[in-house]
Amino acid sequence: MEGTIYSLIPAVLMLILVLLTRKVILSLGIGIIVGAFLLTQMDIGGGLALIWSIFANIFVSEGALNMGNIYLLSFLFLLGITTAFMTASGGSRAFGRWAVERIRTRKGATLVPALLGIIIFIDDYFNALAVGQVARPVTDRYKVSRAKLAYYIDSTSAPITVISPISSWGAYIIGTIGSILAANEITQYQAFEAFVLMIPANLYVFAALLLVFLTIYLRLDLGPMKVHEKRAIETGELNNPEKGDVPGDLNDEFKEHNHGKISHLIWPIFALVVGTVLTMVITGMRNTEGSVDLLSIFANTNVNISLFTGGVVSVVVALVLYISQPKPKSGISLVFGQGMKAMLPAIYILVFAWMIGDIIGQLQTGEYLAQQFTQADINLAYLPLIIFLLSGFMALSTGTSWGTFGIMLPIAGEIAAVSDPTLILPALSAVLAGSVFGDHCSPISDTTILSSTGAGSNHIDHVLTQLPYALIAAGAASIGYVILGLSGGVWLPLLMTLIIVTFVAFIIHKFNHRQPTE
Repeated sequence: MEGTIYSLIPAVLMLILVLLTRKVILSLGIGIIVGAFLLTQMDIGGGLALIWSIFANIFVSEGALNMGNIYLLSFLFLLGITTAFMTASGGSRAFGRWAVERIRTRKGATLVPALLGIIIFIDDYFNALAVGQVARPVTDRYKVSRAKLAYYIDSTSAPITVISPISSWGAYIIGTIGSILAANEITQYQAFEAFVLMIPANLYVFAALLLVFLTIYLRLDLGPMKVHEKRAIETGELNNPEKGDVPGDLNDEFKEHNHGKISHLIWPIFALVVGTVLTMVITGMRNTEGSVDLLSIFANTNVNISLFTGGVVSVVVALVLYISQPKPKSGISLVFGQGMKAMLPAIYILVFAWMIGDIIGQLQTGEYLAQQFTQADINLAYLPLIIFLLSGFMALSTGTSWGTFGIMLPIAGEIAAVSDPTLILPALSAVLAGSVFGDHCSPISDTTILSSTGAGSNHIDHVLTQLPYALIAAGAASIGYVILGLSGGVWLPLLMTLIIVTFVAFIIHKFNHRQPTE
């Protein structure tokens, strides 16, 4: 089954079930079971043993604790606790009142997560979770649905991080590019220079970012998003009340303090940012051999332990501020418990996503897709387009941008270097663009899960509402890659991609404007 067309079954089955049932845990669970039985040739006992082994490996691997996963899961709990203290202290409500006095329109409220998503470019995990904490009180005040907030977060976090050289993604990509250039004996530019030159050819990223701001300006509510936004405006229900608990939703389990101040929200978030970034710098410096510069720091930093450290600092600050408030107030143990409970839906989904990702990896789904690509007889003019689409499908199926980078960047680089060296940078850019596109569409993507967590949105609602926007951006980028392959230039394809996105957005806006308004 490994490395064959049958390796696609769990991923495709899971995606179909998600769309049909809209139950992510059920769909992931069935995908895990089917994949495990495929790996063990339908041996029930062996399949169950494999499932348990994969689950256990999330926490213990090769006889040692898997600290990376433990740190990330712990950070989610810490984030939930921080959010609970900010809410219980009245800080979130105070910030909301302050923002309403200064941000006087619903459009202005939606600009907050979009702009913050671009400003916080250091890491996609940190971006998705931090932006949600800051923006949620503002968007809640103006009845912006949580699905719309999750879209703004997700469609700015990964796109801005993947084109930023000073980020966890950028550092990893630059290191990978360096090895690809060396392996193919390309010496006309260094890895950092190549990364910078690749940025304009990352067409999907710019299309997605532009569409975010067009959506704000034109209020483009496409497909399922229209339902969520209409319900939020008319009833004040920011999530679908029929979906039950969502990540980060405290469900009014305790009363907010009447003497809350903006500082009760600002200082914990400030502590989170400073604690995380400072630890990223420290761990990056410690892990760097030889000369230390900004790029090497972010290339060698430990993101998960940095998030954990920032989370601990944030909880301590939020706790101290809460204790210093006068009574009456909710018990500290209640706030801790409700904060952790609020994050359980996100943790369940993330653990299941890791499990099916492991199974898809063992089935060598990505390797099979890459092999089919290398064996195909491809017209060079369509090479960037095909690489973009294949990387997108691979990231969609496996739920990982980084895994797709690791498989597809060397393959795309080698094919371009052998066929036409002038296409090597566009080909590598197409891998990055396709990986982010697939990541935006995948219900098992960790960044998609964390975006819905940061926004407090039902996860499947976020996936389904973001999908039309991702497809529009991908469609425009696809046309751009065809132009790139035919012309060999970069700026014309980028310009055409942005023009197409703008044209489609205004056409949709004009059509929606003819419909009855809420």
